[in-house]
Amino acid sequence: MKDVLPFEEIDRQSLPLVGGKGANLGEMYRAGLPVPPGFCVTTAAYRRITDELQEMEGWLDELNRLKPDQLDEIRALAQKIRGGILSAALPAPIREAILKAWTRLGADHSFAVRSSATAEDLPAASFAGQQETYLNVQGEEQLLEAVKKCWASLFTDRAVTYRIKNGFDHRAASMAVVVQRMVFPDVSGILFTADPVTGHRRTVSIEAGFGLGEGMVSGRVTADLYKVRDDEIVLKQIAKKEKGIFPAAGGGTEVRDLPSELRQKQALPDPKIYELAALGRRIEKHYGSEQDVEWCLEGNAFYILQSRPVTSLYPVPSGKKGEYRVYLSVGHSQMMTDYMKPLGISVFRSLAPEDITMFRLTEAGGRPFWDCSSLLFLKPVQRRILKSTIADDNLLALKKVVQSEDFRRLAPKRGVWREALATLKDILSIYRKAILRLIRVWYWEEPERAAKRALTAFEQELDRVQKELLARCGAERIRLIRRHNIFDAMIDPIALTYAGFIARWIIKRKMKKWLGEEWDPSLDKSPPGNITGEMGLVIGDLADAARPYPEVVRYLERAEDRTFYEGLGEVEGGGAFREKLDAFMEKFGMRAPGEIDVTRVRYREAPTMLVPSILSHLKSNAPGEHREKFKRGEKQAQEAIRSLLQRVKATRGGTRKAKQLARLIALYRNTVGIRELPKYIIIRYLGLYRETLLQEAKALVVKGVLNQTEDVYYLTLEELISLLENRLDREEVQGRIRSRRAEEAVYRKLEPPLVITSEGETFSADIGGDQAPPGALTGIPASPGVAEGYVKVVRRLEEGRLNKGEILVAPYTDPGWTPLFHSAKALVTEVGGMMTHGSVVAREYGIPAVVSVRDATRKLRDGQYVRVDGTGGYVEILEDEKK
Repeated sequence: MKDVLPFEEIDRQSLPLVGGKGANLGEMYRAGLPVPPGFCVTTAAYRRITDELQEMEGWLDELNRLKPDQLDEIRALAQKIRGGILSAALPAPIREAILKAWTRLGADHSFAVRSSATAEDLPAASFAGQQETYLNVQGEEQLLEAVKKCWASLFTDRAVTYRIKNGFDHRAASMAVVVQRMVFPDVSGILFTADPVTGHRRTVSIEAGFGLGEGMVSGRVTADLYKVRDDEIVLKQIAKKEKGIFPAAGGGTEVRDLPSELRQKQALPDPKIYELAALGRRIEKHYGSEQDVEWCLEGNAFYILQSRPVTSLYPVPSGKKGEYRVYLSVGHSQMMTDYMKPLGISVFRSLAPEDITMFRLTEAGGRPFWDCSSLLFLKPVQRRILKSTIADDNLLALKKVVQSEDFRRLAPKRGVWREALATLKDILSIYRKAILRLIRVWYWEEPERAAKRALTAFEQELDRVQKELLARCGAERIRLIRRHNIFDAMIDPIALTYAGFIARWIIKRKMKKWLGEEWDPSLDKSPPGNITGEMGLVIGDLADAARPYPEVVRYLERAEDRTFYEGLGEVEGGGAFREKLDAFMEKFGMRAPGEIDVTRVRYREAPTMLVPSILSHLKSNAPGEHREKFKRGEKQAQEAIRSLLQRVKATRGGTRKAKQLARLIALYRNTVGIRELPKYIIIRYLGLYRETLLQEAKALVVKGVLNQTEDVYYLTLEELISLLENRLDREEVQGRIRSRRAEEAVYRKLEPPLVITSEGETFSADIGGDQAPPGALTGIPASPGVAEGYVKVVRRLEEGRLNKGEILVAPYTDPGWTPLFHSAKALVTEVGGMMTHGSVVAREYGIPAVVSVRDATRKLRDGQYVRVDGTGGYVEILEDEKK
């Protein structure tokens, strides 16, 4: 293996020899792009140096055992490794090869010497800035020293920590060094071929400043910002540029004050902005993906110093090619924005009937999205959105979309009614039965019996489907899952849910008209028939079942899923607790955090997921307190109803009004809890589907087609059917699984947008926060009231133990989180709206809630004392940490 390679012999396939930076530079140089000439000192040379260090193997073993938070140990060990590399003698063959290539480029020139790690500038992770660069290197001695410093920079503290956090083996990482003829630019900067902030794919974003570009990369120099879209400069922000980085006499660089005439001058003239944007598009076309490009301008000529993939952009959902479309995140409304494996996406998409186009979902970045364009393109819909004052994150984000330049310019004006009418026809075909059912409930049926009847009908249908699945095998079972229509089982719950929404709206209007009063939050407390609220109460019962048996409590603290039930039977009281647990699992065992993803492990498979909630309840609540609290809520609601009806009776025509209002309140109270039933129905079916899919996967493992049961998670339903019918071979399947596991590593790190367009532009909810004090975090007011307490950040339910009176701060809450509400004093989430799970349950429990608070789990920390204003929609930090 050669120790040195010129750019002419390097392309993107050379990465193992020359690292990410070197491979990209060689690739662009050979493609005819304006890259300054240079060569690479290969990883073979680095390996020879480190192989001769006797202590290196031991150091690497020790480094691979460290965790990201062991900063002192990382610092000490990294310093030893750097010292060892810098003190090592440079073998004569390597020295001679470097100097020969250097002389060929012109020893009298200055050079840039850049580190190029093999785990750098990759599609899956950008390690930019983790190693070192040395500029204006002059002479033999400086060059050889800079090469050794680049090798050593593979073990800077930040590079080591970054690899540990991203799961990269230190022994697998290697270092090449790029040696490139130095360019002394007048202007330099960074170019993105897609807007790095909004994600807009047709926008080129350029940062430009005087001198060398290292100042912008390091953040020491302020730069101009230009944006070019469709061959038009759409933004120019001319910065006050007080300093620049320039070559220093004798080598290296220095920061200088800019002359006054340059400080507010546009760094790049307009013609050069257009020329550079075109060059960026040329580079993007060559690589076939969006690029982050380092560039400079010397005289009249542009030079490219680096290009790497932009790893932070969210993928654009696939849709109608060439048409402008708007996609709404399904995960945000379902309170599950995490990555979903291919099988999870495939099963979730199959829940909607195939012939109903409006319910067809697309996928991007391992998350489901809904194409809402057919309705959003209608002028009446746009007007309603713009006028809406409803506190809903979807509506707030769509309001920004409708007001955006792209929407005004690209949204179709013709043919939109044709598509919309087809969509409305689909809606009516699905909801016709539900509407008829709603009318019957509204006028004739007793609302008290509604929930019970809806649940009974569903249980019968679920039993029928279960028997049908058991009667089939192989591909036929999977086909049944793919085409099974669950909507028939959801007609009653959907009808009753909408009846409740309408009743609430009418009650609010009548209270305002007849009494001049706003909605009374007590009317929301402890409604009957809420299946999710019942789960929370039953977990409280589990805690009470464990309470008399200290051995059971101690066992739960150390229990493992693998031996959970066997171990429980060996402790005093375990049998009594097991009886209660079995009853819980019968009704709720198919639930779990992130439960809309069929690949997620369920409570019945991993009962230790329930342990934090049980132990928190034991610690924070007295025996039976949760049931008493629910009864108090019922009593407060009934008192509020009696008082409200008495006040209405006292008005003109009050007897008639009170009778009408009593019916509406009964309808609302008995149907509001049913809003959780459709989700419960879906999850019960997903639990059944999961059992079936895993049975087929285990059979494929026995046959040697899959390596492990969980491999099935990386296949779609269609692929699984093909595999079961021997239409896919093992090698092809294993290739797809490996590829999708690699994709998962990338997608898991991405935050899905609430709304994304076909142009890649992303939108979030624009929360006002007019009532918020300075510095407060703002969001959507979801449950009224004000509470003060200490913050408890819970990012994953299975890690969450909440003490009574703490403020629960979470990315989102789905039904699996309900047990924590018994202890929470208030709720703050990053995702949600007025009618999402956390908001509804918070109102039922009577605790303040603020949702859609951007980056709440990062901006708030455990132990901070905060005020949560669920009426005003903000969180105010009162004390930075617990005293």
